[in-house]
Amino acid sequence: MLRYVKAFQASSLGLQSISLEEAVLAGRGQLESDGERSESAAVSPLAHDGTSGHPQAESRGGLPAAEPPGDEQSLNRLEDLVVRLSGARLHAITEERCVCHILDELDASRGGWVVTMNLDLLRKFLQQPDCRDLYSKATLFVADGMPLVWACRLQGTPLPQRVAGSNLIWSLSAQAANRCKSIFLLGGNPGTAEAAAFELQGRYPELKIAGTFYPQMGFENNEPQWEMLVAAVVCAKPDIVYVALGSPKQELLIEQLRDKLPQAWWLGVGISFSFLSGDVQRAPVWVQQAGLEWLHRLLQEPGRLGKRYLIQGIPFAIELLARAAVRRFFSSSSTERVTRLSQQPS
Repeated sequence: MLRYVKAFQASSLGLQSISLEEAVLAGRGQLESDGERSESAAVSPLAHDGTSGHPQAESRGGLPAAEPPGDEQSLNRLEDLVVRLSGARLHAITEERCVCHILDELDASRGGWVVTMNLDLLRKFLQQPDCRDLYSKATLFVADGMPLVWACRLQGTPLPQRVAGSNLIWSLSAQAANRCKSIFLLGGNPGTAEAAAFELQGRYPELKIAGTFYPQMGFENNEPQWEMLVAAVVCAKPDIVYVALGSPKQELLIEQLRDKLPQAWWLGVGISFSFLSGDVQRAPVWVQQAGLEWLHRLLQEPGRLGKRYLIQGIPFAIELLARAAVRRFFSSSSTERVTRLSQQPS
Protein backbone atom coordinates (compact mmCIF):
# COMPACT_ATOMS: atom_id res chain seq x y z
CA MET A 1 0.00 0.00 0.00
CA LEU A 2 2.78 2.43 0.92
CA ARG A 3 4.30 2.35 -2.56
CA TYR A 4 0.93 3.42 -4.04
CA VAL A 5 0.53 6.31 -1.62
CA LYS A 6 4.05 7.55 -2.31
CA ALA A 7 3.27 7.54 -6.02
CA PHE A 8 0.35 9.91 -5.52
CA GLN A 9 1.57 13.10 -3.87
CA ALA A 10 -1.51 15.21 -3.07
CA SER A 11 -2.03 18.94 -2.76
CA SER A 12 -3.78 20.57 0.19
CA LEU A 13 -7.07 20.05 -1.59
CA GLY A 14 -6.46 16.35 -2.03
CA LEU A 15 -5.97 16.60 -5.81
CA GLN A 16 -3.14 14.70 -7.47
CA SER A 17 -0.19 16.97 -8.04
CA ILE A 18 1.63 14.64 -10.43
CA SER A 19 0.33 12.95 -13.52
CA LEU A 20 -0.75 9.34 -13.37
CA GLU A 21 1.95 8.54 -15.94
CA GLU A 22 4.52 9.79 -13.43
CA ALA A 23 2.79 7.86 -10.67
CA VAL A 24 2.93 4.66 -12.66
CA LEU A 25 6.63 5.15 -13.35
CA ALA A 26 7.27 5.96 -9.71
CA GLY A 27 5.66 2.74 -8.56
CA ARG A 28 6.84 0.50 -11.39
CA GLY A 29 10.36 0.08 -10.05
CA GLN A 30 9.00 -1.05 -6.70
CA LEU A 31 6.58 -3.42 -8.41
CA GLU A 32 9.38 -4.97 -10.46
CA SER A 33 11.54 -5.42 -7.39
CA ASP A 34 8.69 -7.25 -5.70
CA GLY A 35 8.48 -9.63 -8.65
CA GLU A 36 5.47 -10.54 -10.71
CA ARG A 37 2.30 -10.41 -8.65
CA SER A 38 -0.45 -12.90 -9.32
CA GLU A 39 -3.25 -11.51 -11.43
CA SER A 40 -5.82 -12.41 -8.80
CA ALA A 41 -4.09 -10.21 -6.23
CA ALA A 42 -3.95 -7.16 -8.49
CA VAL A 43 -7.22 -7.32 -10.36
CA SER A 44 -10.82 -7.83 -9.37
CA PRO A 45 -12.07 -11.30 -10.38
CA LEU A 46 -14.69 -9.75 -12.61
CA ALA A 47 -12.90 -7.15 -14.72
CA HIS A 48 -15.17 -6.98 -17.76
CA ASP A 49 -12.90 -5.11 -20.10
CA GLY A 50 -12.59 -7.81 -22.73
CA THR A 51 -8.80 -7.71 -22.52
CA SER A 52 -8.11 -8.47 -18.88
CA GLY A 53 -8.25 -12.22 -19.18
CA HIS A 54 -11.17 -12.38 -16.74
CA PRO A 55 -14.66 -13.64 -17.66
CA GLN A 56 -16.61 -11.13 -19.70
CA ALA A 57 -20.07 -10.13 -18.52
CA GLU A 58 -22.96 -11.85 -20.25
CA SER A 59 -24.03 -9.76 -23.21
CA ARG A 60 -27.54 -9.57 -24.57
CA GLY A 61 -27.11 -6.59 -26.83
CA GLY A 62 -26.02 -3.02 -26.17
CA LEU A 63 -28.32 -0.25 -25.03
CA PRO A 64 -29.20 1.99 -28.00
CA ALA A 65 -26.94 5.01 -28.25
CA ALA A 66 -28.23 8.16 -26.64
CA GLU A 67 -29.94 10.71 -28.83
CA PRO A 68 -28.46 14.22 -29.23
CA PRO A 69 -28.75 16.57 -26.24
CA GLY A 70 -32.32 17.57 -25.53
CA ASP A 71 -33.82 14.36 -26.93
CA GLU A 72 -35.32 12.20 -24.17
CA GLN A 73 -35.90 9.06 -26.24
CA SER A 74 -32.93 7.26 -24.67
CA LEU A 75 -34.23 7.88 -21.16
CA ASN A 76 -37.71 6.78 -22.15
CA ARG A 77 -36.37 3.53 -23.58
CA LEU A 78 -34.51 2.90 -20.32
CA GLU A 79 -37.70 3.38 -18.32
CA ASP A 80 -39.33 0.65 -20.40
CA LEU A 81 -36.85 -1.77 -18.78
CA VAL A 82 -37.90 -1.09 -15.16
CA VAL A 83 -39.17 -3.89 -12.94
CA ARG A 84 -40.46 -3.54 -9.39
CA LEU A 85 -39.24 -5.57 -6.44
CA SER A 86 -41.15 -4.89 -3.23
CA GLY A 87 -41.79 -1.37 -4.56
CA ALA A 88 -38.15 -0.64 -5.45
CA ARG A 89 -37.28 0.15 -9.06
CA LEU A 90 -34.64 -1.96 -10.83
CA HIS A 91 -33.52 -1.62 -14.42
CA ALA A 92 -33.40 -4.98 -16.18
CA ILE A 93 -30.11 -4.40 -18.00
CA THR A 94 -26.76 -6.10 -18.23
CA GLU A 95 -23.52 -4.61 -16.98
CA GLU A 96 -22.50 -3.94 -20.58
CA ARG A 97 -25.71 -2.05 -21.30
CA CYS A 98 -25.34 -0.08 -18.07
CA VAL A 99 -21.83 1.04 -19.09
CA CYS A 100 -22.98 1.94 -22.61
CA HIS A 101 -25.86 4.00 -21.26
CA ILE A 102 -23.68 6.00 -18.86
CA LEU A 103 -21.11 6.83 -21.53
CA ASP A 104 -23.74 7.69 -24.13
CA GLU A 105 -25.37 10.05 -21.63
CA LEU A 106 -22.01 11.65 -20.93
CA ASP A 107 -21.52 12.17 -24.66
CA ALA A 108 -24.91 13.88 -24.69
CA SER A 109 -23.89 16.12 -21.73
CA ARG A 110 -26.42 14.50 -19.41
CA GLY A 111 -25.35 13.50 -15.93
CA GLY A 112 -26.87 10.90 -13.62
CA TRP A 113 -26.59 8.75 -10.54
CA VAL A 114 -26.36 4.95 -10.31
CA VAL A 115 -27.59 3.07 -7.24
CA THR A 116 -26.24 -0.47 -7.11
CA MET A 117 -29.03 -1.98 -5.03
CA ASN A 118 -27.85 -4.84 -2.84
CA LEU A 119 -29.78 -6.65 -0.13
CA ASP A 120 -28.78 -4.18 2.59
CA LEU A 121 -29.79 -1.15 0.49
CA LEU A 122 -33.12 -2.77 -0.37
CA ARG A 123 -33.75 -3.49 3.31
CA LYS A 124 -33.07 0.15 4.17
CA PHE A 125 -35.24 1.27 1.23
CA LEU A 126 -38.19 -0.70 2.61
CA GLN A 127 -37.70 -0.10 6.33
CA GLN A 128 -36.32 3.47 6.52
CA PRO A 129 -38.40 6.24 4.86
CA ASP A 130 -35.41 8.62 4.75
CA CYS A 131 -33.36 6.09 2.81
CA ARG A 132 -36.28 5.34 0.50
CA ASP A 133 -36.63 9.02 -0.37
CA LEU A 134 -32.86 9.35 -0.83
CA TYR A 135 -32.34 6.33 -3.06
CA SER A 136 -35.38 7.19 -5.18
CA LYS A 137 -33.62 10.35 -6.41
CA ALA A 138 -31.12 8.31 -8.44
CA THR A 139 -31.27 7.90 -12.21
CA LEU A 140 -30.35 4.26 -12.72
CA PHE A 141 -30.95 1.28 -10.43
CA VAL A 142 -29.20 -2.05 -10.90
CA ALA A 143 -29.30 -5.24 -8.83
CA ASP A 144 -26.02 -5.70 -6.94
CA GLY A 145 -26.89 -8.89 -5.10
CA MET A 146 -27.91 -12.40 -6.06
CA PRO A 147 -30.90 -12.48 -3.65
CA LEU A 148 -32.43 -9.62 -5.67
CA VAL A 149 -31.81 -11.50 -8.91
CA TRP A 150 -33.39 -14.63 -7.44
CA ALA A 151 -36.39 -12.71 -6.09
CA CYS A 152 -37.06 -11.05 -9.44
CA ARG A 153 -36.89 -14.43 -11.14
CA LEU A 154 -39.26 -15.94 -8.57
CA GLN A 155 -41.87 -13.23 -9.06
CA GLY A 156 -41.76 -13.62 -12.84
CA THR A 157 -39.81 -10.46 -13.74
CA PRO A 158 -36.30 -11.84 -14.37
CA LEU A 159 -33.21 -9.65 -14.58
CA PRO A 160 -30.54 -10.49 -17.17
CA GLN A 161 -27.76 -10.59 -14.56
CA ARG A 162 -26.33 -9.14 -11.38
CA VAL A 163 -24.63 -5.77 -11.93
CA ALA A 164 -22.20 -5.30 -9.05
CA GLY A 165 -20.63 -1.96 -8.24
CA SER A 166 -17.30 -3.72 -7.69
CA ASN A 167 -17.48 -4.95 -11.29
CA LEU A 168 -18.73 -1.66 -12.73
CA ILE A 169 -15.70 0.22 -11.44
CA TRP A 170 -13.58 -1.97 -13.75
CA SER A 171 -15.79 -2.18 -16.83
CA LEU A 172 -16.89 1.47 -16.72
CA SER A 173 -13.32 2.68 -16.22
CA ALA A 174 -12.15 0.52 -19.15
CA GLN A 175 -14.68 2.08 -21.49
CA ALA A 176 -14.12 5.55 -20.02
CA ALA A 177 -10.49 5.20 -21.11
CA ASN A 178 -11.65 4.32 -24.63
CA ARG A 179 -14.05 7.28 -24.71
CA CYS A 180 -11.66 9.87 -23.18
CA LYS A 181 -13.69 10.31 -20.00
CA SER A 182 -12.14 11.11 -16.62
CA ILE A 183 -12.82 9.56 -13.23
CA PHE A 184 -12.50 10.73 -9.63
CA LEU A 185 -12.15 8.39 -6.64
CA LEU A 186 -13.64 9.74 -3.42
CA GLY A 187 -13.57 8.05 -0.03
CA GLY A 188 -12.53 4.54 0.92
CA ASN A 189 -10.14 3.66 3.71
CA PRO A 190 -6.95 5.74 3.99
CA GLY A 191 -4.74 5.21 0.95
CA THR A 192 -7.15 2.95 -0.93
CA ALA A 193 -8.37 5.61 -3.38
CA GLU A 194 -4.79 6.27 -4.52
CA ALA A 195 -4.04 2.55 -4.67
CA ALA A 196 -7.21 1.87 -6.66
CA ALA A 197 -6.36 4.70 -9.08
CA PHE A 198 -2.89 3.22 -9.50
CA GLU A 199 -4.36 -0.19 -10.36
CA LEU A 200 -6.86 1.24 -12.84
CA GLN A 201 -4.20 3.40 -14.49
CA GLY A 202 -1.88 0.44 -14.77
CA ARG A 203 -4.51 -1.68 -16.49
CA TYR A 204 -5.91 1.13 -18.67
CA PRO A 205 -3.02 3.51 -19.46
CA GLU A 206 -5.27 5.92 -21.39
CA LEU A 207 -7.61 6.38 -18.43
CA LYS A 208 -7.77 9.97 -17.15
CA ILE A 209 -7.65 10.17 -13.35
CA ALA A 210 -9.08 13.58 -12.44
CA GLY A 211 -8.12 13.12 -8.80
CA THR A 212 -8.59 11.28 -5.52
CA PHE A 213 -9.67 12.47 -2.09
CA TYR A 214 -9.93 10.85 1.33
CA PRO A 215 -12.17 12.84 3.71
CA GLN A 216 -11.39 12.67 7.40
CA MET A 217 -13.82 10.93 9.74
CA GLY A 218 -16.68 13.26 10.62
CA PHE A 219 -16.10 15.48 7.57
CA GLU A 220 -19.85 15.99 7.14
CA ASN A 221 -19.94 17.89 10.44
CA ASN A 222 -16.69 19.80 9.87
CA GLU A 223 -17.13 22.84 7.65
CA PRO A 224 -13.45 23.26 6.62
CA GLN A 225 -13.22 19.54 5.77
CA TRP A 226 -16.47 19.70 3.81
CA GLU A 227 -15.34 22.75 1.85
CA MET A 228 -12.04 21.02 1.06
CA LEU A 229 -13.88 17.96 -0.23
CA VAL A 230 -16.22 20.01 -2.40
CA ALA A 231 -13.34 22.02 -3.85
CA ALA A 232 -11.35 18.88 -4.60
CA VAL A 233 -14.17 17.28 -6.59
CA VAL A 234 -15.61 20.36 -8.28
CA CYS A 235 -12.24 21.80 -9.36
CA ALA A 236 -11.24 18.45 -10.88
CA LYS A 237 -14.36 18.47 -13.14
CA PRO A 238 -14.51 14.69 -13.56
CA ASP A 239 -16.93 12.90 -15.86
CA ILE A 240 -17.43 9.97 -13.46
CA VAL A 241 -17.20 10.05 -9.67
CA TYR A 242 -16.84 6.83 -7.65
CA VAL A 243 -17.88 7.41 -4.03
CA ALA A 244 -16.79 4.77 -1.50
CA LEU A 245 -18.20 5.76 1.88
CA GLY A 246 -20.77 3.07 2.61
CA SER A 247 -24.52 3.53 2.54
CA PRO A 248 -26.32 5.80 3.15
CA LYS A 249 -23.40 8.22 3.70
CA GLN A 250 -22.20 7.94 0.09
CA GLU A 251 -25.70 8.55 -1.27
CA LEU A 252 -26.18 11.57 1.00
CA LEU A 253 -22.92 13.03 -0.29
CA ILE A 254 -23.88 12.36 -3.92
CA GLU A 255 -27.22 14.08 -3.40
CA GLN A 256 -25.49 17.20 -2.06
CA LEU A 257 -22.79 17.36 -4.76
CA ARG A 258 -24.72 16.38 -7.90
CA ASP A 259 -25.94 19.90 -8.64
CA LYS A 260 -22.36 21.21 -8.53
CA LEU A 261 -21.38 18.86 -11.38
CA PRO A 262 -24.69 18.26 -13.19
CA GLN A 263 -23.08 16.67 -16.26
CA ALA A 264 -21.15 14.03 -14.27
CA TRP A 265 -22.22 10.50 -13.40
CA TRP A 266 -22.03 9.40 -9.78
CA LEU A 267 -21.73 5.85 -8.45
CA GLY A 268 -21.69 4.67 -4.83
CA VAL A 269 -19.26 1.76 -4.79
CA GLY A 270 -18.93 0.82 -1.10
CA ILE A 271 -15.82 -1.22 -0.37
CA SER A 272 -14.67 -1.40 -4.00
CA PHE A 273 -11.49 0.65 -3.47
CA SER A 274 -10.29 -1.89 -0.92
CA PHE A 275 -10.95 -4.69 -3.41
CA LEU A 276 -8.93 -2.92 -6.10
CA SER A 277 -6.06 -2.08 -3.76
CA GLY A 278 -5.91 -5.62 -2.39
CA ASP A 279 -6.58 -4.54 1.20
CA VAL A 280 -9.65 -6.80 1.17
CA GLN A 281 -9.74 -9.96 -0.92
CA ARG A 282 -12.84 -10.40 -3.04
CA ALA A 283 -14.58 -13.76 -3.22
CA PRO A 284 -13.72 -16.11 -6.10
CA VAL A 285 -16.00 -15.92 -9.14
CA TRP A 286 -17.79 -19.18 -8.35
CA VAL A 287 -18.58 -17.93 -4.84
CA GLN A 288 -20.02 -14.71 -6.29
CA GLN A 289 -22.13 -16.62 -8.79
CA ALA A 290 -23.43 -18.91 -6.05
CA GLY A 291 -24.65 -15.89 -4.08
CA LEU A 292 -22.21 -16.53 -1.23
CA GLU A 293 -20.02 -13.45 -1.50
CA TRP A 294 -21.56 -12.20 1.75
CA LEU A 295 -20.18 -15.29 3.55
CA HIS A 296 -16.70 -14.63 2.18
CA ARG A 297 -16.91 -11.04 3.46
CA LEU A 298 -18.28 -12.21 6.82
CA LEU A 299 -15.36 -14.58 7.36
CA GLN A 300 -12.94 -11.68 6.77
CA GLU A 301 -14.73 -9.11 8.96
CA PRO A 302 -17.03 -10.98 11.39
CA GLY A 303 -17.09 -8.23 13.99
CA ARG A 304 -18.14 -5.48 11.59
CA LEU A 305 -20.46 -7.48 9.35
CA GLY A 306 -22.00 -10.05 11.71
CA LYS A 307 -25.09 -8.02 12.58
CA ARG A 308 -25.63 -6.84 9.00
CA TYR A 309 -25.48 -10.30 7.44
CA LEU A 310 -26.68 -12.70 10.16
CA ILE A 311 -29.22 -10.72 12.16
CA GLN A 312 -30.55 -8.36 9.47
CA GLY A 313 -29.62 -9.86 6.12
CA ILE A 314 -30.60 -13.54 6.29
CA PRO A 315 -34.11 -13.02 7.74
CA PHE A 316 -34.78 -10.22 5.25
CA ALA A 317 -33.58 -12.35 2.32
CA ILE A 318 -35.87 -15.22 3.34
CA GLU A 319 -38.81 -12.84 3.62
CA LEU A 320 -37.97 -11.23 0.27
CA LEU A 321 -37.84 -14.56 -1.56
CA ALA A 322 -41.02 -15.79 0.12
CA ARG A 323 -42.92 -12.66 -0.87
CA ALA A 324 -41.66 -12.95 -4.44
CA ALA A 325 -42.88 -16.55 -4.63
CA VAL A 326 -46.27 -15.56 -3.22
CA ARG A 327 -46.61 -12.74 -5.74
CA ARG A 328 -45.81 -15.17 -8.55
CA PHE A 329 -48.40 -17.67 -7.26
CA PHE A 330 -51.23 -15.16 -6.93
CA SER A 331 -50.33 -13.55 -10.24
CA SER A 332 -50.50 -16.94 -11.96
CA SER A 333 -53.75 -17.77 -10.19
CA SER A 334 -55.32 -14.46 -11.26
CA THR A 335 -54.22 -14.98 -14.85
CA GLU A 336 -55.67 -18.48 -14.84
CA ARG A 337 -59.03 -17.24 -13.50
CA VAL A 338 -59.21 -14.51 -16.11
CA THR A 339 -58.44 -17.05 -18.84
CA ARG A 340 -61.19 -19.39 -17.66
CA LEU A 341 -63.72 -16.57 -17.48
CA SER A 342 -62.85 -15.39 -20.98
CA GLN A 343 -63.40 -18.90 -22.34
CA GLN A 344 -66.88 -19.31 -20.82
CA PRO A 345 -69.73 -19.01 -23.33
CA SER A 346 -71.67 -15.78 -23.08
